[in-house]
Amino acid sequence: MVKVFVPCDSSALSLGADRTAKTIVVEAQKRGVEIELVRNGSRGLFWLEPMVEVTTDKGRVAYAPVQPKDVPSLFDADFLNGGAHPLNLGLTEALPWLKKQQRLTFARVGIADPVSLDDYLAHDGYKGLKNALKMTGAEIVKAVTDSGLRGRGGAAFPTGIKWNTVLGCESDQKYIVCNADEGDSGTYSDRMIMEDDPFVLIEGMTIAGIAVGATQGYIYLRSEYPHALKTLNEAINKAEAAGYLGEKICGSNHTFDLEVRRAAGAYVCGEETSLLESLEGKRGLVRFKPPLPAIEGLFGKPTVVNNVISLATVPIILDKGAAFYANYGMGRSRGTLPIQLAGNLKHTGLVELAFGATLRELLYDFGGGSASGRPIRAVQVGGPLGAYLPESQFDTPLDYEEFTKIWAVLGHGGIVAFDDTVDMAKMARYAFEFCAIESCGKCTPCRIGSIRGAEVIDKIVTGKDHAKNIQLVRDLSDTMLNGSLCALGGMTPYPVLSALNHFAEDFKPRDFGLQNKKVAA
Repeated sequence: MVKVFVPCDSSALSLGADRTAKTIVVEAQKRGVEIELVRNGSRGLFWLEPMVEVTTDKGRVAYAPVQPKDVPSLFDADFLNGGAHPLNLGLTEALPWLKKQQRLTFARVGIADPVSLDDYLAHDGYKGLKNALKMTGAEIVKAVTDSGLRGRGGAAFPTGIKWNTVLGCESDQKYIVCNADEGDSGTYSDRMIMEDDPFVLIEGMTIAGIAVGATQGYIYLRSEYPHALKTLNEAINKAEAAGYLGEKICGSNHTFDLEVRRAAGAYVCGEETSLLESLEGKRGLVRFKPPLPAIEGLFGKPTVVNNVISLATVPIILDKGAAFYANYGMGRSRGTLPIQLAGNLKHTGLVELAFGATLRELLYDFGGGSASGRPIRAVQVGGPLGAYLPESQFDTPLDYEEFTKIWAVLGHGGIVAFDDTVDMAKMARYAFEFCAIESCGKCTPCRIGSIRGAEVIDKIVTGKDHAKNIQLVRDLSDTMLNGSLCALGGMTPYPVLSALNHFAEDFKPRDFGLQNKKVAA
């Protein structure tokens, strides 16, 4: 029986994947053809969704983008046997977009049924956990440390050091918390893992629990991710039933329980201490540090707080070994980074590459240039608090230290492109406005500075005390950078100052018409 794959990822669903899947089933029944429909995850080529794949003797063949109206002609063209059709893209694995990638964390995404434990096991799932069960906690932590894995949520803190701190704490209870409150603009890699390969996150959190002696885990899930919530809960139930969660995991003496908790819908709760406050049922206010969450975290207990991608990468490290993972990348940035292309690009979607690729390669070799056909003027890397990079910096390799040298951040790996019609003064103002809306309000530089910043940008573009207000924005940014309690206020100056430094022409006074001119009495 031929297997037909239609993605169930929410990006594909938004483009009509459910309607396409139903039409394929109806058309097959109408023609008396037996097929097995598999709802896989997305391969990450979002401009080609819904992408339909069929198994053939030569491998899986892709057809895209397939809308319900295309289905009858696909059957007429014998697509179940890889027949020629205008939507035939050839063998999926041979597509340049995929062939040029180095998929480690996303090795299974788009290939298997996300909630099929059998599929997960058939594609090397739980090999990492089985190796971890033969090791001591210290040995697991050493493997993660030696791999060079750093936090993929933005801070890039070495994962092994964080785990080792929790391992060294004496406590009657420890926790593993997954920060799945993915709120940066242009980012969706966390969502794709949770919707398209949830078992890899579950396995990674279980390994983390065994490593540091934690018996309870929580996934703090972004409230706007209903599909991920459903998929994660289904996968957790299946893992528990099969003995991969709960008491005596895989017949061992280890216990690890896992729950999904809906986030509060606040951007600031992506900050780890604010997240912990929210998880405890309190208002999401940022905590003072020290104490660090690794020492006094959830409910005052030692807690590992890691991003989805960090935890989902752990299984391959425990399966293939620390040296295998560390062999990818450059400098102190080891392994791979899932990069999310968004904004004004022809080809948007997920690309996983070893550190060292340049922005130019991503924007043009993968992104295909701007969707508008106009020159790409700026890209924002690292979410709404990331710096705006001009074309002169597009050859910067993706590396944490190289980005630091140009006063930029890699963050969560989101890249949003803008063509030459963008108004960078408006983008700088938006950074202040965003900070004002999302601030928890606990510290003055963030709460007040962001509001005053938007006001000063307005004065600059209307020509009021232009030179004085330009300097005021710089002084205000310095205060926010050095005086804010967390990265929300502390990083808002990155987009503001980068826009001011690289696109100064957009901050010149403008003529807004008679409404802004003084009228003589």
